[in-house]
Amino acid sequence: MAKHGNVAIFVPHNGCPNMCSFCNQRTISGRSEQPDAETVRSICEKAAREMTVDAKNAQIAFFGGSFTAIERGLMISLLEAASEFIENGSFSGIRISTRPDCIDEETLDILGRSHVTNIELGAQSMDDRVLAMNRRGHTAADVENASRLIKRRGFALGLQMMVGLYGENPRDIPEGNGRTLAENAMETARRIAELEPDEVRIYPVAVLEGTELARLWQDGVYFPPDVNEAVKCCAELIPFFEERGIRILRVGLHASDGVGTQALAGAYHPAFRELCDNELYLRKILQTVKASGEKCGTVYVSPRELSKALGQKRANIGKLAALGYDIRIAAGRELAAGELRFDAAQNQL
Repeated sequence: MAKHGNVAIFVPHNGCPNMCSFCNQRTISGRSEQPDAETVRSICEKAAREMTVDAKNAQIAFFGGSFTAIERGLMISLLEAASEFIENGSFSGIRISTRPDCIDEETLDILGRSHVTNIELGAQSMDDRVLAMNRRGHTAADVENASRLIKRRGFALGLQMMVGLYGENPRDIPEGNGRTLAENAMETARRIAELEPDEVRIYPVAVLEGTELARLWQDGVYFPPDVNEAVKCCAELIPFFEERGIRILRVGLHASDGVGTQALAGAYHPAFRELCDNELYLRKILQTVKASGEKCGTVYVSPRELSKALGQKRANIGKLAALGYDIRIAAGRELAAGELRFDAAQNQL
């Protein structure tokens, strides 16, 4: 049991009114059984025993489906079971994930009474054409309306977006909107940021077996980004949200055997966020070296960020070499996190 984080309880595909193009909920959640109140109590009791004192800052999180769309009696019973552990001080609150078109005043009344503190909405895209092509069943306006209602009622708002959905890549059929994949992703990010969420999740698309995206990909009409393309795109989104004070909860799908083995195409990687951080550091190094006008030298970084600067398997060294730079990356003991120094004209090893 992890020492930090959420107590995750999956409600797989229960209550979702339609099947989105990317969805194979059994694979994403890694589970197929539906929890009941006793299941919730058992999971929470086990977590309360095995987690450290930091458990008091952890949340009980209902993920994996459209929580507020499930049968109302079941939803209330699950919340009541979880609430017992908030009231006895075991955990700090409840987090739920749901659809933008499944939020209204009555539902928020129930969630508020049940110690729910955080509500995440699966926005996925803020382009109505892309939402329709991927069978989401809601519009960008639904995301906007639900987000404003959630914030007005005092809940913390989380928004989830996907990168690489069908219709976002200009190669997809039917023809796109004239923007590149990166431009489409940034437009969704911009509109999400305007809603002032407290937190976001960024999910590059993985094409899973048994989904509509898998059929479209196999038919040659959908061209999902691979890992490299998605990394370049998502690396732009990280500073965009961070500069606006929006906390990024996750970049990339959770590492699980289900997703890893059933991803036919797309951008699944178990360390996707790390790859994005490596890409951002590479750009920072390039900016500094180019400004010097030199092609050869040593870049010094904080010892704590050396692995990030080097990249996985020293990939950033190879990328710099491919661009014509003979660069060594080393630790500079005097440098703080985020600092970088370039010494040109040094003998290279």
